[in-house]
Amino acid sequence: MGMYVYPQPNDVPKFNSDYAEHIIFLHNKLDIPVDAKAYEVTDFVPSPFGAPPYCKMWVIPFDSLEALNSALSTPKFQEVAGDANRISNGGAPTILIGQ
Repeated sequence: MGMYVYPQPNDVPKFNSDYAEHIIFLHNKLDIPVDAKAYEVTDFVPSPFGAPPYCKMWVIPFDSLEALNSALSTPKFQEVAGDANRISNGGAPTILIGQ
């Protein structure tokens, strides 16, 4: 699986607006039907331990590490990744790869 973990934004309304546009861009660029959700999103909330350092996590599953690496190397996915970095106004997102 591939994960993007976004840090707390400096400008929350702008991040939320940009993120909504990014998801539309992602669907269009990767040919994912608008009503399909081939990924999971987690919004982090404060806990008794304080505010989390991250605001959102986006996870997309793949059948294998090879399939993930193949997808990540395509120009379309590179454009989507670049846009994910662009919208993250609290610093660069953390990118994690898992099996």
